[in-house]
Amino acid sequence: MSGAPHRRIWLCADDYGISPGVNRAIRDLIGRGRLNATSVMMVGAAIGRDEVTELTKVAADSSRCAIGLHVTLTAPFRPLTMHFRPAEGGMFPPFPKLLRAGVTRRLDPEMIRAEVMVQLAAFSELFGRAPDFVDGHQHAQLYPQVREGFLAAVKDAAPSAWVRQGGRPGPLMPRLTAPKALLLDALSAQFRKHAKRVDITFNPAFAGAYDFTKASDFGALMDGFLTALPENGLVMCHPGFVDDVLIELDPLTVQREHEHAYLAGEHFPDLLERRGVTLA
Repeated sequence: MSGAPHRRIWLCADDYGISPGVNRAIRDLIGRGRLNATSVMMVGAAIGRDEVTELTKVAADSSRCAIGLHVTLTAPFRPLTMHFRPAEGGMFPPFPKLLRAGVTRRLDPEMIRAEVMVQLAAFSELFGRAPDFVDGHQHAQLYPQVREGFLAAVKDAAPSAWVRQGGRPGPLMPRLTAPKALLLDALSAQFRKHAKRVDITFNPAFAGAYDFTKASDFGALMDGFLTALPENGLVMCHPGFVDDVLIELDPLTVQREHEHAYLAGEHFPDLLERRGVTLA
């Protein structure tokens, strides 16, 4: 592959701000040149001026690292707006309830827009600029009715940002045994239509979803993610170091350390070269 032009891709670490351990792991990988994007939770337990200063410093020292907003609309996190509904005990609803509410047309897109606008404003306040891109925790930006409010807010407050869709490259047949992946593809098809309608750019393809509840060989998974991924395609990842804050907030724990170990290790650059891929 060395003689062929390399495909440039985005490798994005989600959840910066969820815990100090996740933040440290993401900064470590950016410093090593093993990531070229991360998205930041403005409602996370570990976000503030010190964590933002450390991130912007390491990102400035890399060849190029995009920093985006990780819009968060699901539990156990709390909205920044006062009148978000539905809310349970002051928290966003769990993602299955938010998805059902969107599918059954029981959400208010204006309420979603207001919350995303406040999260965008919080990002701009801490970083001194709008995000390079905007995505969503647990893919909530793709849900019916959520997507309308999400895209309206991005168009208003960050019109130069691109947004993340979750449609995958390659033939349909291998996906038929993965209902969750098929749902993500279907939601993304509608999301892309809405994004085109309001003239917002999005990534051409997506990879990185897998069953976090099972022990997995992340190197083998990454090899599959890169297969057929086109120019400017995006791979989502979740590296991190486990700490008490993360354990309290998220079930995805030990697998984050496995992801960090692989991405920081010697085999990952070899895989990129073998697959003819470079980080954009």
